[in-house]
Formats: sequence, C-alpha cells, structure tokens
Amino acid sequence: MIAIAGSKGGCGTSTVTLGLAEAFARADTPAIAVDADRQLPNLHVMTDLERRPTVADLDRATEITEVAQQLPRESNVGIVPAATSTQRFEFDGFGEHAVEGHQLLIDCPSGAGPDVVEPLGQADGAIVVASNTDRSLGAAETTIEMARRLGVPIYGAVLNRCTAVPDAVSRWNGVPILGCVPQHPSPLLNDEVRTAFDEIVETLASQPPADRTPPETAGETLPTGTVELDARLGGGLEPGSVVALVAPPASQAEHLLYRASTVRGTLYLSTDRSRDAVRRAIESASSGGAPPTIRHVGGEDALEAARSLVEKLPDAANLIVDPIDTLERRDRRAYVSFLDTLQERIAETDGLAILSCFDDPPANRAATLRAADVVLELETVAGGPDADVDHYLSIPKYRADAGFGETIPLGFEGDDRAGPIEPPARLE
Repeated sequence: MIAIAGSKGGCGTSTVTLGLAEAFARADTPAIAVDADRQLPNLHVMTDLERRPTVADLDRATEITEVAQQLPRESNVGIVPAATSTQRFEFDGFGEHAVEGHQLLIDCPSGAGPDVVEPLGQADGAIVVASNTDRSLGAAETTIEMARRLGVPIYGAVLNRCTAVPDAVSRWNGVPILGCVPQHPSPLLNDEVRTAFDEIVETLASQPPADRTPPETAGETLPTGTVELDARLGGGLEPGSVVALVAPPASQAEHLLYRASTVRGTLYLSTDRSRDAVRRAIESASSGGAPPTIRHVGGEDALEAARSLVEKLPDAANLIVDPIDTLERRDRRAYVSFLDTLQERIAETDGLAILSCFDDPPANRAATLRAADVVLELETVAGGPDADVDHYLSIPKYRADAGFGETIPLGFEGDDRAGPIEPPARLE
C-alpha cells in the first residue's frame, strides 16, 4: 500500500494517484486508488464515477474490490471514493482489506495534520508529490519529515507539472526522484504524461530496498520553526515537551505559532477565531510548509471538545492551542484534568504542544505554567512612532537546562534589520 502525499493543496496528488494506478495496470498489475480526503474528495469527480460506495463501506465488506468501482477507460483500475462527512471511518487496520496481487494507492488529503497522518501511518511506503513552487516544495519537506517520524519508508518523489528537477530538491536528503510529470491540460489523456507515469512505475519496480531506508538523523530535537530559538536550543525542543508562550495580545506572538505549524503535522485549536480566519492568517504569514489541521473549539463545551481532539492526536504531530485563556477560565478541576490529558498524550506521541497565553492571566494560569516544560515570554519594544518594532524572547523556565537565562532577539517578516540588536536592559 503506497500513500501519495503532498501536503500543499493543488500540487496534484489526485492526478499522480490516478496516473500511477493506470500505469500499474498497463504493467499488468491491477491497481485500486483510494480517496482519503473526506473534506475535498476528488477521485470520483475526476473519473466521473458515483459518490457511493465509499471507503467507509469496507466495514461491511471483506476485500476492497467489493467496494471499488471500475475505471471506464482501464478495466484493471478500481476507484474507491472517500468517506462522506457523516460516515465514521478510520484507516487503522486498513491493510487487512488488501487483495493479493493488487497495488493499493492512497490519495492523501492536503495539509500535515491528523487527517493526513492517519492514512499515511498505515502505508507500506510513501510517494511525495510537489510542483515547482516555493510553497509546494516547502510543504513537501514537511511531508518527508512527517513520514520519517511515522517510520514510513519514502519510495521517492514525483515532481508534477515539471520538466526538470528544481534546485530546492537537492535538500531532500535520501529521497530518490522517481520522475517529472509534464504539464498538460488533460494530463491523464496525454501520451507524454502517460509515458512519464510508466517510467515512474518501472523505477519503483527496480528500486532496491536500500533506497527506501531513511537516512540517519543527527539529533533528537524537534524544531520550533523559529530559527533564532532553535539555534540557541541546539536544534529545537525535546519530544514530548509542553510549551507556554506568554505574550501581550498585540505582540505578534502568532508569528511564532504559525512558524511552528508549518514545520511538521499540526493540530491547531483556535478558541477565539474561525477556521477560515486562522487559515488565511497562516497563508499570509507563511513562506512555505504544509498547512495545519485547524479546529475551532468554543462555547460551553470548549474544554471537552479540546480534550476529545487531544486524545486523538496522532504520532508525529504538533498541538497548538491559541489562546489557552478561554480554556483556563473553566472550572479548575476540569481544566487541570485537561492539562493532565494533554501532557500524557504529548508524551505518548513524542509531540510538541504550544499553548498561547496572553499576559493578562485568568485564574488558572498558574496551573498552565506548572504543567509546561518550557515557558517562553515574548516582549515587543517600540522605539517611537517612526521606529522599528523589536521583539525579544526570554525563557524563564526550561526543564532541560535550569540555568537558561539569556534573551533572544527575533526577526519577524517585514523587519529591516541590518544586523544584530541588543536586548533592553530590563529583560536581561
């Protein structure tokens, strides 16, 4: 079972999934393409097939061929649409429905959150898809890291709508380039595109197992996405860490959250903004990386909704709660119980949690700071009406290094600093 993943929406994972399925069939290997994107299902639309049955109907079937629809132009290709928004389905144990002699291809959704991790984590291997844009190439790097943290071998990368390998791909250590698929208005009906997919399948068939072994990594830390902080911490924070980020509401602390949300798969819980508002803000601030899975938790049931989502947090994921203040205003016993659940799940998954805390604390802020392994305090200093705004990060609590006491100057997008700046004396 091969997961086709690309993190950046629009990079062409559905086209690559179908192109590979047809190429496998032309090579005398029956293939079944499964849509894992229940939010924006596409395979049945691209192939002009019915919306039902879906992958969720496997609960009443033994083999996946029982729910697969035949592709009209290729009898050896089956299509299984994604589960609908009202159907319950999890990919855990999905491989049990495989049929011997058939190649299963899973079209993963965009992003890098739990919706992607679930099917990706069940795959025997992954093919990373990217197009030749900075955002898509940056998102592909996030997909590569996510697959490696899940222990899923990376069979290689397919560069969609490309005729040559972009220079940025040289950073993808240990990821074979399977091929480039040229751009065409009707790619799956074009002979040149079909030939490209045929060559990719030939490459996969001849690929030695050593090419699928991920390279050894030098460290065990998790980058936060803020280079100044990661450099001071020797690469990032320890897996399983809970971070409290304390800052005034107007400090631009959200930039640190957005950076963290694009370096690996992230579940972003927003307590005071809509999903669309958060998505637009991240897209505006980010220069690359995969978008997170965003959920809004609010109202009287906010704490229980947040707990339910945290309990389902998969391996290899970040958790961001922005801001935590709304949950801190709940009953103390219930909130402390939520923190216990959060700490346990982050430790179990070797993840990283960042809790955004405004510096006008609710009554339960002390519980948040006690639970945190790391406390970051962001200070914003304005020199005057026409002067630049400077940002400084201090770390009053860091369990991995009790003696940590320095302050780190930060650069946010749009800063025009010519060189290093000195932190204000009152923060030293």
